[in-house]
Amino acid sequence: MTGTQRTAYGMLGAPLAMAALPVYIHAPKLYGDEFGLGLALTGAVLMLSRVVDTLQDPWLGRLADYTQRLRGGWSILLVSASLLLVFAYAALFNPPSAEAFPLGVWLAVSLVIVYTAHSALNITYLAWGAKASKDTHERTRLVAYREGFGLFGVILASLLPALFTQWFGLNLAWLLFSLLFSTLLIAAVWAILQHAPMPRMIDAAPHSILHPLRHKPFRRLAFLFLLNGLAIAIAATLSLFYIADVLNLEDYSGMFLALYFLSGACSLPLWLVIAQRMGKTLAWMLGTLIAVSGFFWAVQLGSGDLIPYLIICVLSGSALGADLALPAAIAADIIPRNDEGRTGGYFGIWSLINKAVLALAAGLALPMLAGLGYEPGGVNGLLSLAVFYAGIPCLIKLASLILLLRWRPSLEVIHVT
Repeated sequence: MTGTQRTAYGMLGAPLAMAALPVYIHAPKLYGDEFGLGLALTGAVLMLSRVVDTLQDPWLGRLADYTQRLRGGWSILLVSASLLLVFAYAALFNPPSAEAFPLGVWLAVSLVIVYTAHSALNITYLAWGAKASKDTHERTRLVAYREGFGLFGVILASLLPALFTQWFGLNLAWLLFSLLFSTLLIAAVWAILQHAPMPRMIDAAPHSILHPLRHKPFRRLAFLFLLNGLAIAIAATLSLFYIADVLNLEDYSGMFLALYFLSGACSLPLWLVIAQRMGKTLAWMLGTLIAVSGFFWAVQLGSGDLIPYLIICVLSGSALGADLALPAAIAADIIPRNDEGRTGGYFGIWSLINKAVLALAAGLALPMLAGLGYEPGGVNGLLSLAVFYAGIPCLIKLASLILLLRWRPSLEVIHVT
């Protein structure tokens, strides 16, 4: 496979990640603080919207499996979902001025549409990469290209909202960001349809929605992905609150996020080499240890700790490449040969888990912090915020590490028939 083909495939990762980061990092703070919806109501809407949305992901996986058997089916699916996402995304970040109830309804409806379109794109995209090659190392390279472009999109999403807000004001900033996102998304969809390696189309009989979970290695990997994703989602949801109120360094929030994701992008080639030499599961375990070792120290930081937090961003960000690239690559490896025509169903479950952890993170962490007395911009509950932001995610990651060590023999495979 040529570098041009890998690049054409990977490009779509940028706008998909660029869309996702503001949804689960900026949207909670925008609606909970700037737009006046309140933390408790914002958290409830985020969680309920995610719950509604996650129920459809396995069905979207089946839709991807069905359309891949039709002439031009995946092309039509990608284009349709992209156009829907463009309009819904603009609505989400450019709401009308309204009271709490209608604003909450606007948030819920726009979120569900964004989630639906984004999932249809993402599930098809993941399935495309898993079926583009039979070679396990080539699939890992495709995942690395995808996640590398994804991190580029995350860096844009980390820097541009703050810069646009500073330059143009809050409302115009998100309108411009939505327009830029739409342009990149359309360009990336064109590139993948024109130049990416076409996936191998395999006809297969329909299966039940939960069929992928009957396969024990995938079931185990899915649970590990859930634990690991929950740890990352809790930290991501609370990061802006932590930076603003614990560190009192809100003006540097864009720089912190960009450095974290830039460290992850730079580490991707290294994790690719490590995975090829020592295996994907051992590499993932090493990444988890580095993440915990670097991130746990955030619990004890305080006001003005700029340099220590920059170091934490670099250390924990360097482990991010392992979390992004290796679980999906392992998933592509362990899908049984007789299920290669049902790849969309597997990644429908994958997407469901990814959304579930984001719902749990926002729906549980924000209301619990509010119950413990934390309010954005205040001085109460800061220790609770620090513990929820760094301590709890590290404990969850350690639990996933223990399970990964135990289940490693069943996950370090190429195919199971």
